[in-house]
Amino acid sequence: MSALPTRPSKTATTLWSVIVGLVILACLAFLDVDWQGLLDLPRSTWEYGVLMFADPTWDKLPRALFETWRSISMAWLGAILCVVLSIPLGMLAAHGVGPLWLRTILRGIFAVIRAVPEVIIALILLTVTGLTPFTGALALGIAGIGTQGKWVYETIESLNDDASEAIAAAGGGKVAILRWALWPAAMPTLMSFALYRFELNIRMSAVLGLVGAGGIGSMLSNYTNYREWGTVGMLLIVVIAATMVVDAISGAIRRRIMEGATNRGLVRRR
Repeated sequence: MSALPTRPSKTATTLWSVIVGLVILACLAFLDVDWQGLLDLPRSTWEYGVLMFADPTWDKLPRALFETWRSISMAWLGAILCVVLSIPLGMLAAHGVGPLWLRTILRGIFAVIRAVPEVIIALILLTVTGLTPFTGALALGIAGIGTQGKWVYETIESLNDDASEAIAAAGGGKVAILRWALWPAAMPTLMSFALYRFELNIRMSAVLGLVGAGGIGSMLSNYTNYREWGTVGMLLIVVIAATMVVDAISGAIRRRIMEGATNRGLVRRR
């Protein structure tokens, strides 16, 4: 009769569970949580929800729509700025495209940008460009370069090497490989990422408005400070509706891009 296998030790799992539990308790202790206020949160949420949505004030709807359009424009310009800069820089940061020293510098820059929130970048830019929607567009564009650049070089590095090897065997250099092998294969995915960046910017543009960058966020901040809850409810309805519409349109375009790329791949394999 063969011996029974040794029961696996659970010491490491138990130790890590205890450590995670202690970290959570330490976080709660330093946050100084108001437990009574936390228990009252559902009731407070219901009360403010009634104040905002029971009878929304629609008098300022035209201005809300105009400010929403400014927020969308801010998000779109930020996405264009981000894509225009991140695609070439991200390609140079990919293995096999740029030299090691350049890849290291670019990836370090991307990491630093990703570590700084959009709101902090907007606050820094406000001292230079002032309280304008263009400041928000610049903040969204700069903040997106870190994430978008990382997506670009990871996409390039995940591509199949067959086309690149064929062009290199035919005597093509790095520029030819980048133009005729890497870019056509990566373009659908990069365009999909660009549209996704636009979706993210739509949400962040409202947040940047809270710090004075303009758009629907500034309007929402002002009426919240004055406790005009009916107008706040109307603004939230406009923000939610606009975000859902933009997400639906952008999502449909992204699906069309990716389905087209899949179909092209099937045709080539045939």
